[in-house]
Amino acid sequence: MSKIENIKILMIDDHPIIIEGYQNTLQFTKRDYQQLNIDIANNCDEAIEYMDASVKLNEPYNLLFVDISLPPSTDGRMNSGEDLAEYARKVLPNAKIIILTMFNESFRIHNIIKNIDPEGFLIKSDLTSSELASAFQAVLNNPPFYSGTVNSFIRKSITSDIVIDDKNRKILYLLSQGVKTKNLASHLDISLSAVEKRKKQLKELFDIEDGQDESLLNIARKKGFI
Repeated sequence: MSKIENIKILMIDDHPIIIEGYQNTLQFTKRDYQQLNIDIANNCDEAIEYMDASVKLNEPYNLLFVDISLPPSTDGRMNSGEDLAEYARKVLPNAKIIILTMFNESFRIHNIIKNIDPEGFLIKSDLTSSELASAFQAVLNNPPFYSGTVNSFIRKSITSDIVIDDKNRKILYLLSQGVKTKNLASHLDISLSAVEKRKKQLKELFDIEDGQDESLLNIARKKGFI
């Protein structure tokens, strides 16, 4: 008979009905020898409280489910699930993190992988209960587990022979969100002439002959940079 495995989980999402769905799926699909102890946080403040308490009691979480879109903490230190996951990496170094998000732009995916390197990364629009169950077991036993959209982004970036830095990625992302060139400087903390220079480099890099921003964005999208 297998030894009972106690798994301590913190689920962080500001939609109780979503958390209920996650809980039901895990309880229904867990292995017979797995005992799940699930805590629920609906915002950044509750999540920090739970994490800090688990460290204090020397009962750290094994696994965190973290939604990226969360209201900021009251002290302004945490603005999203991304900040929470980075905090978790510091205070709970052995915990595995599954990121769940509606965001599917490659700029956001790239940043999350770079800053957090989660053991699981699921896009909510891809998510089914069987995928959640598979992700759960895979992350516990043989991480990482990334959903289809995330894998497709990683494949595109690996197969592209174009390498661009974080500031240029942000320029592409902001342009794709409709931000005008004259307003890019304030978002990036660089001068307008530096923005213009970087845009020129991007157009050369992507071989944009007509010089149009729209053409740049189209190619960048095809190559998985937006």
